[in-house]
Amino acid sequence: MAVFFAACLTLNAQDAKQETPAVNPNAAEITFNKTVHDYGTLFVGGDGNCEFEFTNTGKEPLILSSVRSSCGCTVPSWPREPILPGKKETIKVKYDTNRMGPINKSVTVLSNAKNSPVVLRISGSIVKKTEESAVPEKAMTSGAAPVAK
Repeated sequence: MAVFFAACLTLNAQDAKQETPAVNPNAAEITFNKTVHDYGTLFVGGDGNCEFEFTNTGKEPLILSSVRSSCGCTVPSWPREPILPGKKETIKVKYDTNRMGPINKSVTVLSNAKNSPVVLRISGSIVKKTEESAVPEKAMTSGAAPVAK
């Protein structure tokens, strides 16, 4: 009886070992121009839009199955049709700039690519606009010095 029990355990242990599937060398591969977007400092209500451009550097069509953000304040939009090898596309991200404070959010991209998932990040800071900080938003984010009037 003990021998039968030991044999069953051995067989079950072997069944539990699963080999990792081989990666298809021709599979799609997603390559981003950047994986982090730094908004810098924005005023409340400022432009919270950014884009992540990517290319299918694999040999088969790329299909994005899901693009989800770490919270409801960050809304991604992405192409729903297959992206052919060598073609470029864009994932657009809109952050709700009505929330003051630091920005540190992620967007996870799931696809049929051999390097899936890919995590994109957005960062920056949202500050309240005051009379003293009437610097145009573009000047704040581009690093240009404000012009005195």
